[in-house]
Amino acid sequence: MPLPLHIFEDRYKEMMGDIIPVDGEFGVVLAKDDGIVNIGCTATVVNVMHKYPDGRMDLVAAGQRRFTIESLDEEKSYLRGRVSYFDDEDVRVVPVDLRRRASATFRRLMSIEHPSITAETSGGSSRLSFQIGQLINDLDKRQTVLSLRSEVERLEYLVKIVPEYLLQREQIALAKRVGPQNGHAKHVTGA
Repeated sequence: MPLPLHIFEDRYKEMMGDIIPVDGEFGVVLAKDDGIVNIGCTATVVNVMHKYPDGRMDLVAAGQRRFTIESLDEEKSYLRGRVSYFDDEDVRVVPVDLRRRASATFRRLMSIEHPSITAETSGGSSRLSFQIGQLINDLDKRQTVLSLRSEVERLEYLVKIVPEYLLQREQIALAKRVGPQNGHAKHVTGA
């Protein structure tokens, strides 16, 4: 999936200086309070949108391959690692009913997260789960999607958790609309 990035830290400027000239991959992992999660995804730079005089840059990267970290290397200013790549172990065809429910889930998420964009799934895509997962702002849920090794499992997981997630998002949106009224809502009484 596309990943817009603003590169501003010196260590990541160095990493991009190493990666971009050779069209290389870099790893994207979830950082938590107790360290990094050991499953991540490689990404490649698709487009450098803007370079600033001080070396910062805005770019778009795209996810490529999922991996498990085997060991870490701290020789450079940015963290590197030895990884093993993995793909789905279960390559069953997604049942029609599950694909239908997942597509409806995708459209519903799009209507809330990006209401101005027409929601269309990549019809023949075997990765509908990643399209849906990209729309979820909860990083732990996204990490679960990345970790599962079956499109069927990912879609079953998403179809199960998205209704509650959507309810939370709708409540947040309502609070943002009502909050500015700060107790000054007008009350209308009927005759």
